[in-house]
Amino acid sequence: MSSSIPVIAQTVGPRAARREERRRGSARRPGWLTYAILTVFLLGSLYPLYYTFLLASADQQYIAQHAIPSLIPRGNFLSNVGKVLSNENVDLWLALRNSLTIAVITSVSVVFFATLAGYAFAKLRFRGRRGLLFCIIATMAVPTQLGVVPMFMIATKFEWQGSVIAVIVPGLVTAFGVFWMTQYLDSALPTELIEAARVDGCSMIRTFWSIALPAARPAATMLGLFTFIASWTNYLWPSIVLGSKNPTLPIAVQLLQTSLSKDYSQIMTGVLLTTVPLAILFVVAGRQLVSGIMQGAVKG
Repeated sequence: MSSSIPVIAQTVGPRAARREERRRGSARRPGWLTYAILTVFLLGSLYPLYYTFLLASADQQYIAQHAIPSLIPRGNFLSNVGKVLSNENVDLWLALRNSLTIAVITSVSVVFFATLAGYAFAKLRFRGRRGLLFCIIATMAVPTQLGVVPMFMIATKFEWQGSVIAVIVPGLVTAFGVFWMTQYLDSALPTELIEAARVDGCSMIRTFWSIALPAARPAATMLGLFTFIASWTNYLWPSIVLGSKNPTLPIAVQLLQTSLSKDYSQIMTGVLLTTVPLAILFVVAGRQLVSGIMQGAVKG
């Protein structure tokens, strides 16, 4: 077994310790083949987005003549953005506001309630805990399409048709969120820490707020990001209960295709405007996302 760097520094000297540290670092450093493979995968992942930008920067005549556009963007992107934003059939600003409202509220709600339920299932002992958790997980096997009719009946009864509340309420908590936070808190939150807080006089809510919630931050960040993306791209249920008068962004993009002569440059511009906020979100919160996935996947 190789000695640690501090042991080498004490027995041989600091220079030998620095040489050994550089040697171990170079041994762990990925080679050029790894970077080449990652570069290929990165370019392959970015090409669909770039292809969308190429179509969004062209005009309808150019797209009709060139099924595969040139890799050099055309100069019509800003004019296409202006046409999409000023489209009489689609209120993109209203769609953006609706999508942002739904995504933010559902993300915050899912993170809070899923963490609360996950803490209860992972660290509290009560009768029927495993059976109730099994019932929650079993609902993940039910296709979303089967719930459309009863949800529409409920929305009609409460007169929620055409209102974003009909989209927000069904997404306030998810079975996957409860399952994910239960698994994470079961391994990441020591029971001894909770018992120490209770001995110090913390109430149940105070223990959750001060102990469980900070410990769940990496997994909660991941859950919030995925919930935001799922809400942002959700099309089926909003298209049924909201319709074209109060659309979200996916519905607005679909409305750009309803004319008899489809302008693919405007359609691709709408798709790009819908996708860019998610790309920015991934860039900003990418490190937290990877941290949450890795910490949730590793036990102990």
